[in-house]
Amino acid sequence: MRRRTELHDAFVSLACGLIGWRRLCSDSRLAAEIVFDRGRRDLFVVRTAGLVAGAEVLGSIEFGVSVLDAPLVVVLGHDSCGAVAAACSALEDGQKPGGFVRDVVERVIPSGLAACAAGRETAEDILAEHIEHAVDLLLERSRVLAERVAVGRLGVVGLSYRLADGSARLVASRGLDAAIPTAS
Repeated sequence: MRRRTELHDAFVSLACGLIGWRRLCSDSRLAAEIVFDRGRRDLFVVRTAGLVAGAEVLGSIEFGVSVLDAPLVVVLGHDSCGAVAAACSALEDGQKPGGFVRDVVERVIPSGLAACAAGRETAEDILAEHIEHAVDLLLERSRVLAERVAVGRLGVVGLSYRLADGSARLVASRGLDAAIPTAS
């Protein structure tokens, strides 16, 4: 409970009111309302596997930002992510899963390749690279988000969450003028 309160306090000054939330991992071990100690209807939550953002996800996030006027989008990745593990496995042995899971894995693989090319090969490093890549892709693909960041009306941050102890580490920050205190 203490960790959730610390995380909530770290962001409350940046996002008074509705927080636009992009918790793009569909893993049920982590619920945005619990992590940020918020109630129902306090957050606009969008979830998909592996932080993968297709048109439906981007449209949902844009709705939260442009219609509901959310001032903050949080991309939250976590350790033990199955999509990141599957991408790392595919890089090692060349085997990719079938069906639509393959699409998710293929969208995570570039982050693994970029991390390895930079000499960052631990699971934590690859996850951090993927979170930062997801943040940047949001702003590259969505004019609505990019324009709001450019004029100072939106912040987009990426966090890496540790399931075991409930701590989070800031990985990426775009469009925020104020420093974000990190809870670790």
